[in-house]
Amino acid sequence: MIRPRRARTDDTEIIRLIKSELMPLSFSTSPRDAQTIRELPIRLRSGTTFVVSRTKTSTPLGFVHLYTQGGTLLYDMLAVHPQHRGKKLGTKLMAYGEAYARKQECTTARLFVDYSNNDAQRLYTRLGFRANRDFPELRCFEMVKSLT
Repeated sequence: MIRPRRARTDDTEIIRLIKSELMPLSFSTSPRDAQTIRELPIRLRSGTTFVVSRTKTSTPLGFVHLYTQGGTLLYDMLAVHPQHRGKKLGTKLMAYGEAYARKQECTTARLFVDYSNNDAQRLYTRLGFRANRDFPELRCFEMVKSLT
């Protein structure tokens, strides 16, 4: 099931997923970067986060964090626990985010993906995203998709 994040019960697992699954792939951050880790709860509060879990109260198996502003959906982070990959959970989280954004009248979705994250690049391409801009100094590129 997909549900809104509950900070008190979900953030420990969400932050663990960020540290173990996202940060090692990033050129600009490290799982040992204490300041970035301290700022994660603030970052999670500033947008919208949905989690996928077995039940309403169980530990998240994955999450998507996003922002909507000015007709644009910006996917900030997506992670699924390694033991639960291949079950279309990432695809379902992305679709849930798009449905949420359409209700907010967003017409475009954007995300940034690290050069080294080949699995994510394949997922996003399969979901209709196309490379838009390259950011070699950050070793990532922007992908865009129309929501109309």
